[in-house]
Amino acid sequence: LRTYCAKHLLFWFSVRKFHKFLLLMEYQAKIISRSHNATHNHNQTKDGETEVHHRPKRGWIWNQFFVLEEHIGPDAQYVGKLHSNSDKGDGSVRYILSGEGAGSIFIINEVTGDIHATKSLDREKKSHYVLHAQAIDLNTNKPLEPESEFIIKVQDINDNAPKFPDGPFVTSVPEMSEIGTSVFQVTATDADDPTYGNSARVVYSVLHGQPYFSVDPKSGIIRTALADMDREAREHYSVVIQAKDMAGQVGGLSGSTTVNITLTDVNDNPPKFPQKNYQVFVPESAQVGKPVGKIKANDEDIGINAEIKYSILNPEGAGMFSISTDKDTREGVITLRKVLNYEKKKHYSLHIAAENTHLDPHLSYLGSFKDDATLKITVGDVDEPPVFSMDYYIMEVYENAKVGTEVGAVTARDPDSKNSPVRYFIERREDKEVYFDIESISGVIRTTQLLDREDTPWHNITVMATEEDNPSLQSHVPVTVQVLDVNDNPPMINTEDEIIICESTRAGQVIQTITAVDKDDFANGKGFSFSFPGGVPANPNFTIKDNEDSTASIIARRRRFHRLTQELYELPVVVWDDGEPVLSSTSTLVLRVCSCQRGTRLKICQGEAFLSSAGLSTGALIAILLCVLILLAIVILFITLRRSKKEPLIISEEDIRENVVTYDDEGGGEEDTEAFDIIALRNPAAAEELKFRRDVRPECIRPRSSRRPAHEEMDIGEFIKQRVAEADQDTSVPPYDSLQTYAYEGQGSPAGSISSLGSTGSTASFNFNVKLVLKIIFKTLVGPDLP
Repeated sequence: LRTYCAKHLLFWFSVRKFHKFLLLMEYQAKIISRSHNATHNHNQTKDGETEVHHRPKRGWIWNQFFVLEEHIGPDAQYVGKLHSNSDKGDGSVRYILSGEGAGSIFIINEVTGDIHATKSLDREKKSHYVLHAQAIDLNTNKPLEPESEFIIKVQDINDNAPKFPDGPFVTSVPEMSEIGTSVFQVTATDADDPTYGNSARVVYSVLHGQPYFSVDPKSGIIRTALADMDREAREHYSVVIQAKDMAGQVGGLSGSTTVNITLTDVNDNPPKFPQKNYQVFVPESAQVGKPVGKIKANDEDIGINAEIKYSILNPEGAGMFSISTDKDTREGVITLRKVLNYEKKKHYSLHIAAENTHLDPHLSYLGSFKDDATLKITVGDVDEPPVFSMDYYIMEVYENAKVGTEVGAVTARDPDSKNSPVRYFIERREDKEVYFDIESISGVIRTTQLLDREDTPWHNITVMATEEDNPSLQSHVPVTVQVLDVNDNPPMINTEDEIIICESTRAGQVIQTITAVDKDDFANGKGFSFSFPGGVPANPNFTIKDNEDSTASIIARRRRFHRLTQELYELPVVVWDDGEPVLSSTSTLVLRVCSCQRGTRLKICQGEAFLSSAGLSTGALIAILLCVLILLAIVILFITLRRSKKEPLIISEEDIRENVVTYDDEGGGEEDTEAFDIIALRNPAAAEELKFRRDVRPECIRPRSSRRPAHEEMDIGEFIKQRVAEADQDTSVPPYDSLQTYAYEGQGSPAGSISSLGSTGSTASFNFNVKLVLKIIFKTLVGPDLP
């Protein structure tokens, strides 16, 4: 095998080398032919120009040369020849080459003008070179021809294979697609020259992936080549695509890529139950709304194509059970809709259907996407709690009924076949008072204390029933007891609010309309009657009129009520109902006489409204007004006196001198008791008890029992010294310009003058303070209680 491969590989390299040699010879021949034709054409052009335009001959024009890329020969590759018509071949012309690659890649024979390429060139890196040529006369060292620009183009050979720059690729196509369905398009790039030969002409083919897929040779579009490919049979495919240049001929270069194709799912498989018959056991104690079983149909599809909807076909099964789909497991969950009863029905048969929710109309030819199965449910017998005859009970009993009165009865039975005896109990709560009891065997409910409808009109209790053989099985039922009303509460009139009578009320005028309230039910108190109490003399001021609509009107019998004469009136009124038995009550109404506001219907006492807004009594308001008037009179009098006097009564403190004021009045002697009470001087203790300062409010009054005995009485001289010391230390005394006089002379001894004029402590003249006088007068008139 190795020998065989080596021979074929050597043959392939030989073929490629020979092919390149042929191309090289062909390109060399073309270059020589182009150079010769260019020189000949230029000479003819010059001759023509000389004859027509009278210009000199010029043979120094080149357009471009060609050189083959990837030259691998040992010698430098011949490119072309520069030649001037001025060159006679005697070696007097020197050719100079400059520009891109001159001297490094391209060299020139300065004598002959031959250009050679010394290096192997790559067209994909640089496709052409721009150079400049010049011919110089060696004798004169001057240019024979002007500098000429020409281009050397690199001729392409097939040295680059096609490539897929973005591969490998991932794509998908729906399963069950028709033949020729477009899947994906691949595109290969070739770095060779697309304008020359077939080096960049690419064709596509499938190396791996047949017979499932094919590719268009020119466009590279991949298509399905096999019909009805099934995802459930095979989902993934790897397709290898080859791109070959030289139009796919022998010796062309190639590249490949991989395209990973996935078949996407379509709904081409119906759901199927693994078996046709199922069984499940459900106890009769199963709760309504809870799952009792599961069933599942399989679907080979995925995603939304595998979503299944379950349904119960037969009405008997649909009435007792329901079925829903679990989105996670796609199972059919069977739920109980009604209570099971083993004694009534022991078996149920459910016909269940499963179908897809998302159908593809293009695949309807595959048949029905639906399947069905039968589920048999066996009901299991369990020991059930007692069952009451009713879901709830409503009973009635009259209030104030005797203790032990029968209210009603509840009944329950054992639903099982053994029919065990039932016992009854009332559920007790610690926070509620016990009003009822039940007989455990009969279920009769009786009262345990008196009931009051006005206190609690409804009572809610819960009765519990248990089997005698199995007390753990319990059932409960609510019982509501309504307390019926009896006429045990008399009607009452609201007496909290006073009734206002205006002083201007006329005789026959309605003062107030009254009504009554009754705690009893409207059946025992829907109508009320009103009157004055019997055996009481007729009221001369008011009368009452029964309006026969459960209200009454109080009417004045005279006109002109006076508040100062009598402010309050009391009026007893009797009210009774029309219940059985008839009940009545007497209420006393209070009527107040007021001076009502005019121009309004509101009966509000005018005086009370004013006083209540100020927060003061009538007496206080009168005293305040009187004090204000007195103060105004005093102020006016004081201002008048000051204007009438030229000299002020008060002497400035800077003018300190002794002033003696004389008075021409003579006292009446000891017999004149109206001017001064001499008893105060004769008995200092009594004077101390009775004398109170008008400018200071006394804090307390010494009781009569605190008087000093007779042997402790002090002399008047001691009394005066004590008063002087108190006056000097007391901070609440009148100002210092006041005068205190003590008119008493002792018996049998001359008494010196005790006037403050002779004392050393008083050197200033009297300065009467007008403010103090006003204050003393105000407090004297108004009283110490007012501010």
